[in-house]
Amino acid sequence: MPDLAAIFRRPFPEQAAAFRLRLGNLVPTARWDDIRRAEHDRAFMVAGALKADLLTDLAAAVDKAVSQGGTLEDFRRDFRAIVERRGWHGWTGEGTKAGEAWRTRVIYRTNMAVSYAAGRMAQMVEGNFKYWVYRHGGSREPRIQHLAWDGLALPPDHPFWQTHAPPNGWGCSCYIVGARTEAGIRRVGGDPAKQLPEGWQALDARTGAPAGIDKGWDYAPGASAVQELIAMAAEKSVGWPAGIAKAHMASLPPGQAEALAEAYRALPSLAQDLRRWAERVQGERNGAPISGPVQIEPLRTLGLVTQSAGPDTRSIGGMDLTGVDFAVAAEDLARMLGGAGAPSAEEIARLASLLDQARDVRAVQGSAGLFDWIIRTEAEEWIARFERRGESLYLVDLRISGAGR
Repeated sequence: MPDLAAIFRRPFPEQAAAFRLRLGNLVPTARWDDIRRAEHDRAFMVAGALKADLLTDLAAAVDKAVSQGGTLEDFRRDFRAIVERRGWHGWTGEGTKAGEAWRTRVIYRTNMAVSYAAGRMAQMVEGNFKYWVYRHGGSREPRIQHLAWDGLALPPDHPFWQTHAPPNGWGCSCYIVGARTEAGIRRVGGDPAKQLPEGWQALDARTGAPAGIDKGWDYAPGASAVQELIAMAAEKSVGWPAGIAKAHMASLPPGQAEALAEAYRALPSLAQDLRRWAERVQGERNGAPISGPVQIEPLRTLGLVTQSAGPDTRSIGGMDLTGVDFAVAAEDLARMLGGAGAPSAEEIARLASLLDQARDVRAVQGSAGLFDWIIRTEAEEWIARFERRGESLYLVDLRISGAGR
């Protein structure tokens, strides 16, 4: 299997849809096995996270990692900030660097791997492959049973897949690929003649799952929600991860959608991403030109417009803003950056977390579709001007006055 870290940095629509489907049900739990098997297809949990605001913050951090391809270090940065902000204590791994590293790795890898598997399951079903081929992930410390299944090719409706569709345990990197012919099976590394080992269905008395599968992992991630995932990913208007994210947010209860949007804007990794993106747009970092080829994403989302923290923005100047998100386009940002009084890349990065502190939002007189978000900090006043384009508010100007300006 290709490097897992590289795969996690390349999210695809079905994967984003698979995780988004879980955000409608944030479940407080004391233990990791309080939710079991296919219940995970439509529920999000972190063992020991009992408070709604804590769960929301953690869900937003994982969602960003899944939908935008965030790294483990990005997630760790967000996790530390969330734990401190919410005062979460008593979680397994707390108190040591090694414990924190282990816990964050488990949360990150498990959610990434399961959402990836669920998304791939939807792709496999939609692709109508004649055979599904089990491939070992190439772990440094392979599990004997997983190696025994490597190359096995079976029809999609074989009962093996109901319990053995990977991942099959904590840290498992096994995966499935599709094939239409015996020659196709060989091309993807399978063996058409390979037979299931004797006793493959026998249960391990210790885990209650078939031998070789960790407790609680004897199910097919995403199988119970395949048709929903296919439908979500097939919509032309939401055919990419950020679009799916926005569309599914609109289907959540308003309060929950708002809480997730505000938690997203508070993530340290978002601020870091925005700063680096703004530097690439400007072509400058730390006062020096950026050398070499630079990839610039055309658009960044700052999450849904919310009402809970600031003024009621459902209707401003006669325009309904329900379900609209904040966005920044590279073309607009390039025009704003540089020159006297222009915002810096660092200030662009800070804007996301400040939007929910606005106490005044105004429609710009004589300019249909323009709105000013007015934010006052202890020493500064920020006026962020947005323009309505379709179902997004695009940042077109940012003026900051006060100390140090």
